[in-house]
Amino acid sequence: MSRPHRAIAAVFAVHGAVAGTLATRIPWIQDHLGLGAAVLGLALLCPSIGAFATMPTASRIAHRIGERTATRLLIAYWAAVLALPALSPAPGWLFAAMLLYGMGAGMSDVVMNGHAVSVERHLKRPIMSGLHGLWAVGSLAAGGAGILAAHAGVDARLHLGAVALVLLAAGAVAGRGLLPDQADADAPPPRRFALPNRAIAAIGVVGFCATFAEGASADWSAVYLTKVAGAGPGLAAASYTVFMSCMAATRLAGDRLVRRFGPAAVVRCGGAVAVLGGVLVVAARGALPGIIGFALIGAGVATVVPLVFAAAGNAGNTPGEGVAGVATITYLSGLTAPAVTGWAAGALSYPAAFALITCICAPTVLLAGSLRPRPARAPEAAAPAVPELRA
Repeated sequence: MSRPHRAIAAVFAVHGAVAGTLATRIPWIQDHLGLGAAVLGLALLCPSIGAFATMPTASRIAHRIGERTATRLLIAYWAAVLALPALSPAPGWLFAAMLLYGMGAGMSDVVMNGHAVSVERHLKRPIMSGLHGLWAVGSLAAGGAGILAAHAGVDARLHLGAVALVLLAAGAVAGRGLLPDQADADAPPPRRFALPNRAIAAIGVVGFCATFAEGASADWSAVYLTKVAGAGPGLAAASYTVFMSCMAATRLAGDRLVRRFGPAAVVRCGGAVAVLGGVLVVAARGALPGIIGFALIGAGVATVVPLVFAAAGNAGNTPGEGVAGVATITYLSGLTAPAVTGWAAGALSYPAAFALITCICAPTVLLAGSLRPRPARAPEAAAPAVPELRA
C-alpha cells in the first residue's frame, strides 16, 4: 500500500470513527438536557440539513484551496465539532451544534471521496470499496469504545472531548501523506453549487436505490424481526450487527472483485443479491431467515455507494464536483428512507414496507451499466484520463 493510499485510508477511518462515537452518546445527551422524543428527533434531523445544504459547495472549496488542503482542514473541523453536542447547555444550542456537525460531515465526505478518486487515478487500480470498508471498521470500533464508555458511566463531555483530540491528531498525521495538490490549467472550475448533471444523475439513481435499502434496513431490521418474527431483544439487535458486519466485509473485498469483473458487473450482482435478501426478509416469519435476508441486503448494497462515488468523480469536471453532485442524491435517500419505511409499515404492514424496499433495489441491477468507465476526455475538456477497467 502506497503512502497516499495509507493516508486516505486513515482519513476514511477517522471520518467513520467520528460518526460511530457520537451515535453511542445520543442517549446521554438526551438525558442530560431532558429532551423528549420530538425535540430529540428535530435535533437528529439537523445534521442531515447541514450536510445537504453545504455538500454542493464542497467541490468549490477544494478547487480554491486544493484537494489535499481541503481534506486536511475539513477532516479536522469534522473531528473538532464532535465535542460540541455534549457541551450544549440547552436544546437551541444542541440544534446549532448538530447543524455544524452535519456541515462538517457532508463537506468532509465530499472532499475525501473526491481525493480518493484522485488517488485511484494515481494508483491506476480501484480502491474506493476498501476505503468505505475502512470507514465502516472505524465506525464500528469507535462505536464499541463508546458503548464501553457509556456502560462505565463516563461523562460524554469528557469522552467526546478526548476522542475529538485523538482524532484531530490522527487526521493531521494522515493528512501529511495525501497526494500533493496539482493544478490543471485545462480543467474548468467547479460550479459554485454543484447539483448533478444528467450523466451524474443517472449514476445517482443507482446510489439512491442502494442507500435507501441500506438506511431502511439499518434502522428497521431490529424492529422488523421483533414485530414480524417474534425475535427477542438480543436476537433482534444482533441483526444490525450482522448487517453492518456483512457490509464492512464485502466492502473490504470489493476492490478485488472490481479489478476482476469491473464496477458494472459488481453492482449488478450486488443488486441481485440485495433483491434476493429482500425477498427472503418479506417471506420470512422466523428470526434466522430474517437475519440472513438482512445480511444479504447488506452484502448486496455494500459496494454500490463506493462505486457510485468513484464513477461520479470520474464523470464530473473535477472529482469533487462529481462526488458532490451524486452525494446530494444519496444523502436525500438516506434522509427519507427511514421515514418512508415507517409510513409504509404503518399504512400497510412491515412485510409490505420491505416489499417496497425490495422493488427499490431492483434498478441497481438494471442501471448498473451507468457505472462503466467512460472514455478519457480530450485534454482541453477537463479531468485526467482514468485507467479503464473491465465492465
